[in-house]
Order: sequence, then C-alpha cells, then structure tokens
Amino acid sequence: MKRYRHIAVEGPIGAGKSTLASLLAPPLGAELLLERPHENPFLKDFYVDGGRFAFQTQLFFLFQRIEQYRALTQPGMFAPLVVSDFMFDKDRLFARLTLSDEEFRLYSQIHAQMAPHMPQPDLVIWLDGPTVALRERIHRRGRPMERRIESEYLHALGEAYGEYFDAHPALPVLMIDIDRFDPLRRPGDVQRLLDHIARFEGPREGWDSPPTITG
Repeated sequence: MKRYRHIAVEGPIGAGKSTLASLLAPPLGAELLLERPHENPFLKDFYVDGGRFAFQTQLFFLFQRIEQYRALTQPGMFAPLVVSDFMFDKDRLFARLTLSDEEFRLYSQIHAQMAPHMPQPDLVIWLDGPTVALRERIHRRGRPMERRIESEYLHALGEAYGEYFDAHPALPVLMIDIDRFDPLRRPGDVQRLLDHIARFEGPREGWDSPPTITG
C-alpha cells in the first residue's frame, strides 16, 4: 500500500461513499477525510428550492473542499495514507447539473483558478449502480432532506461520473457495482476489496464480489 498517499471513494448520492471510506481507513492505517455537508448552511434550503439556493450551496462546497485539500497537500498534516469520501473535482460535476449556464460559467472561473493546485488521488474507488439501488440506500439511511431527491437527478449524476472518468483515462479507477457489494451486510466484502487494492494495476479495473451462498 506504500504507493498510495490518497485513496478517494466516489459515486452518486446514496452509493455508500462515507460508509466505505470509514471501513477502509482503519485496516489501512489511514487518516479518514470526510465531507462535512452538515456545515453547509444552504444545503437544507437547496433541497427545498434548488433553483434559488444552488449557487450558494455549490460555492460553499467548493471553498470547503479547497480548505480540505490544502490541508491534504501539506506534509505532516495527515498519516502517510489518506482515505476520503470525495475528490476535489466532484463538486464541479454537481455544479454542472444544478446551476444555470450563467452561474456555471462564474463557478467555473473560480474552480479553474484552484483546480491546478489540487492533486488527483492515487486511486479512486468508484461506487456505481442502478438508480433503484441508490434510492433504496437513501431510504435506508433516512435523512429527511434527501427524500426530495428525484430519480432523474440520481441517474444524471451517474452519467456525469461516467463522462468524467472517460475524460480522464489516466486516473486510476477501481469500479464497483453496489448491487454486488454491501460491506455492512457482508463484512467479507471489505477484505476482498483490500486485497484488490493491494494488487491493483489499473488504470481501470472492475471489482465483483462472489455470489452470496444462502440456504
């Protein structure tokens, strides 16, 4: 694992990013770096009236990620390995879907000033799956503000991630279908994933857990 300094877990809302990052960090001896959505004062209003509060919400998240990534780039601030539940470019994917064309142009000008200074992860674990699976997981975790999320939005997020990774072919990505991966219900999935990370050759690989044996 010494070749990794930063492993990022990514995927649409409900994919299980924070859960997986929290499960991976301890056995890797890694520092855990999580998003802090609860600190965003506009997020609750965004879920009620996205058109009115999208720009404020995205700018807050952008500056929050800049702050977190600046700490990540400073030697001695973290353990030799960091596992996060986001990558810096994530926010731009969301912004493209939530902002008007005029707002996105302004947002992109700010993002473009900072992006070159933000290092890419050494490995991205991309959690993806059908919209119905994402909705089931969102329902399972029971966050009231997320009940307003539409299936079309979740589908568009999945498409946006796919387009982003297609546009960055050199970025090491390990793809996981969440329909066949559930580390909370099948703890053995975590160890199998750790084994795959250790032997990852990239730049693109897929992970599949073996069929669950029942009866």
